[in-house]
Amino acid sequence: QVQLVEFGGGLVQTGGSLRLSCKASGRTFSSVVMGWFRLFPGKAREFVVCTTFSGPNTLHAYSADSVKGRFTISRDNAKNTIYLQMNSLRPEDTAVYYCAAVSTFATMCRRTADSYAYWGQGTQVTVSS
Repeated sequence: QVQLVEFGGGLVQTGGSLRLSCKASGRTFSSVVMGWFRLFPGKAREFVVCTTFSGPNTLHAYSADSVKGRFTISRDNAKNTIYLQMNSLRPEDTAVYYCAAVSTFATMCRRTADSYAYWGQGTQVTVSS
């Protein structure tokens, strides 16, 4: 089993930045696909960014059009942590953000929620206008 815990949500003004962290514990994998999704009230989870790793190598990363150029995914292997750096935040980015993972080798990362086996508990991001 893998446990994912998100940190770093909060309240920020329009144009501000936040960095979310997702720390993985439990079983670790040499090849993994990880992603960030967000949930708006009354809607299905929306894809934000994803990336895929094999050993030390990042094979692919992809961002949704709505966040492209503003949000970046990165990782720290030593800390078993991935990050979501969010810049130029907008009120429409307000949501609960979740990290997700699946153990598989993939040259392309995955943009659908049902592709992921493990999920964090979510962290609230609120952007005030």
